[in-house]
Amino acid sequence: MIDFVKDFRIIIIIAIIALVTVVLGAITDKVLRYVLYQKQTDKDYDPTGFKFLKHLIITVIYILGIAFALIQIPEFKIIGHSFLAGAGVISIVAGLASQQALSNIVSGIFLIIFKPFRINDKITINNFVGTVEDINLRQVVLRDTENNRIIIPNSVINNQIIVNTNMFDTKCCKTIEIGIGYDSDIEKALEIMQEEIAKHPLFIDNRTAESKEQKTPLVQAKVVALADSSVNLKAWAWAKNSTDGFVMYCDLLQSIKKRFDEAQIDIPYPQRVITIKKNTTEN
Repeated sequence: MIDFVKDFRIIIIIAIIALVTVVLGAITDKVLRYVLYQKQTDKDYDPTGFKFLKHLIITVIYILGIAFALIQIPEFKIIGHSFLAGAGVISIVAGLASQQALSNIVSGIFLIIFKPFRINDKITINNFVGTVEDINLRQVVLRDTENNRIIIPNSVINNQIIVNTNMFDTKCCKTIEIGIGYDSDIEKALEIMQEEIAKHPLFIDNRTAESKEQKTPLVQAKVVALADSSVNLKAWAWAKNSTDGFVMYCDLLQSIKKRFDEAQIDIPYPQRVITIKKNTTEN
């Protein structure tokens, strides 16, 4: 009689646990479905993460319900504890994921406070170059020249060296370096480079008032090296930003090459002198 009462009590407890589990799972599912329905009115909302979280929560509820039910049966206590251990593993994984999320959030706050870059700045991070399109508490979104989106977690950014071409000053200096032949007219070549740079519509005068009083040339052009097969010339061209600088650089390479051809200034190919020693043997 005592065993019957004990078994009946176990059955009642298991039934209550099962009922609570099913009801709690159903309520959670309906609530989360309603929240998802409300969010889907926004066309830009991505429900992927929310759906994953909904399935994860409901799964954990059923695992815990089954585990507590099995613990009530002496023969299945070990299995029940195993289920609870599995739920614990899930909790640990969730905790680790939360740690990573927390790291991104803290890093995002630091980015907002210290502002190493802002929206629309052109930056380089870990060899990725792009314009900052979005900064949020989890990640930074860059748009590259091919209109791709590069998504970098905030915690990664805090450990990287950042090159910001727009911080404090947007002006960009492009160096035009060209090698000419040793027999070419160096002064003429330098003059052509200065003229082509000065007349380009995207070129800006970066001289200070003091430099202008000292009659510093509008465009600086110098001989920078005597290489194996060429005399290397370099000129500095300023633009208001990196985008204009790139366009100007490409245009100048073409226009300077054309002017060099007209002035018969040679841009030599790399040259090598090979000496072949002939072995002669005396008979």
